[in-house]
Amino acid sequence: MNGNGGRGKTIERAGSWWFLSLLTYIGAAIYFISVSDGSSFWAVILGLLQAIVWPVYVVYHVLLLLGA
Repeated sequence: MNGNGGRGKTIERAGSWWFLSLLTYIGAAIYFISVSDGSSFWAVILGLLQAIVWPVYVVYHVLLLLGA
């Protein structure tokens, strides 16, 4: 046995993808907040929510262009 209760070693390899998705969220949040009026609390909250779901809009519009 390898001394850890018979379990094998687990290697996490998704760290760089997590960092990339964090950067895209931050970039999208900056964009959506900057195009809003930014003066009200709810405009900032809406910008943060749009930053979460913007890939859905991209897929939807690509499917519309493809005629699907």
